[in-house]
Amino acid sequence: MTSEPRHHVTVEPVGDFTVITMNRPSKRNALSLSHMQELMDAFEEAREADTRGVVLAGNGPVFSAGHDFSEMAGQDYAYMQQLLETCTQLMLTIISMPQPVVARVHGLATAAGAQLVATCDLAVASSNAGFAAPGGKGGWFCHTPMVAIGHAIGRKRAAEMALTGDTIDAETALSWGLINRVVEPDELEQATFDLLDRASRGSRYSKALGKSTLYRQLDLPVVDAYSVAIAAMAGASQTHDAQEGMASFLEKRPPKWTHR
Repeated sequence: MTSEPRHHVTVEPVGDFTVITMNRPSKRNALSLSHMQELMDAFEEAREADTRGVVLAGNGPVFSAGHDFSEMAGQDYAYMQQLLETCTQLMLTIISMPQPVVARVHGLATAAGAQLVATCDLAVASSNAGFAAPGGKGGWFCHTPMVAIGHAIGRKRAAEMALTGDTIDAETALSWGLINRVVEPDELEQATFDLLDRASRGSRYSKALGKSTLYRQLDLPVVDAYSVAIAAMAGASQTHDAQEGMASFLEKRPPKWTHR
């Protein structure tokens, strides 16, 4: 983490949540190298803070237009490798966050912008949102964005998005599993907080363990997934909050979480 001033990202506490906002409206929140590094720094700070959940949002007309072509044109292989590795590190940082992360999507989310949406645990979009992996109709295929998008929506739909490069609307993204909710633009902020509030209730320690196990087992064969889940759930049963949850249920009283 760094204490240097941020130029591309704002971080705002809202109650016991943290809102991280991409703030390059003139660049349509394009993900330059410095922008991605600032985003990682913001997420790492939220990880260490006493925050219950995180919202990822974008300032300006769109959520994010993906990578910044003005920064990449003419760059050599070594630079591009660094850029894409940084982008991957950002995605893995979001996945590894102990708190739930919800994308709040308005306007377009394209290429690495759609990758961000697919990477967040949950996503709420306004009815005017659109999603695309446009490299399929251009000269630079969306190889890395399709890792996250493909895991979210499945093989055939991923192939359609990747090969056509077409933009899908919010309702299609909902039916394909890329996002969780579609609401009217004036309802977007409240709907995002409502979903995050429900996704972050209960023991924070239990939630962090659960999120980590969920992502570890999802891509494993069923037998291996059960092995991972059994070990995690048996171990978690010995934590204070697991025992408190059982006791409070049996005693018909509200639980008193210690988040450990």
